[in-house]
Amino acid sequence: MTHERESLWDYGRYAPRPALHGHVLAGVDGSDEALRALDQAVAEAVARRAPLEILHGWPWAKHGAHEGLPGGPGQEKSSLLERAHAVLESAVARVREQAPELDVTATLTPHPAAAELMRRGEHAALTVIGSRGPSEITGLVSGSVGRRLAGCCPSPLLVVRGEAAYGGLEHGVVLVGVGTDTETEAARFAFEEAQQRGARVRVLHSCVLPATSGAGPVVSAERLRAELETKARKQSAVPRTAVTALREKFPGVGVETDTVWGGAAESLVEATRAADAVVITAHRPHGRGPAPRLGPVTHALLHRAHCPVYLVPAG
Repeated sequence: MTHERESLWDYGRYAPRPALHGHVLAGVDGSDEALRALDQAVAEAVARRAPLEILHGWPWAKHGAHEGLPGGPGQEKSSLLERAHAVLESAVARVREQAPELDVTATLTPHPAAAELMRRGEHAALTVIGSRGPSEITGLVSGSVGRRLAGCCPSPLLVVRGEAAYGGLEHGVVLVGVGTDTETEAARFAFEEAQQRGARVRVLHSCVLPATSGAGPVVSAERLRAELETKARKQSAVPRTAVTALREKFPGVGVETDTVWGGAAESLVEATRAADAVVITAHRPHGRGPAPRLGPVTHALLHRAHCPVYLVPAG
């Protein structure tokens, strides 16, 4: 990188500081979606009594894209810095209007947004992003940033979807999807969120009916009925077992457990119509590429959920 490119990063009051711990981290890019996510991040920080960090990534200068802008080097530098600073200044002012008492840090970085959100969110209580951005460069979930965060974010990740404001009790329900009775991290997060909101928890488990046709021995109707009843009992116990200890820990939170027959992705997407938030476990993908392949449940919720989506790292 040339000296001129380095000089573009006169961070000023937005210079990166040591990473915080226990904070709420929000990524902003100036889009309406990012501002809605910021509003939820403010509410989350207030509810948690935690500091808020606002992060804006502006990697164009680092990769030389600024060389195509009109004007000389000085004009390029001024334009880039003014635009980057304006995004953060507007975001901070928006936060001050909503929560004047909140401890706020604004950070500007030339590094890729996904990598910096993961690095600065390593010890965060929550990382918050919007469901999509205005372009492939600044877009969050619509591009590789959201995919990488959804699969690899070290802290719980909130992807803001739907129109309701944080804490709204249109349904009074925090939905949590569990695939097994050991997914306690996501369930615990759902109970904590429900307690903060004054809502109840709906624990949803889905399973697929066994095949009843095809090659293989013929099964009598009585045996098939018995097998289905046994499977139904076992599957119905999954959501109840997943929250047994949490019922005792959160006695003031109402709980509803359901097992439905069908695919997990479709079942959860449909259930979000009657929920104020949905929580699922974020399983780490095997791929190490820039945009890891997401599981079908995560992918479906990020693109089609009718409410905000919380992804909680497993273990």
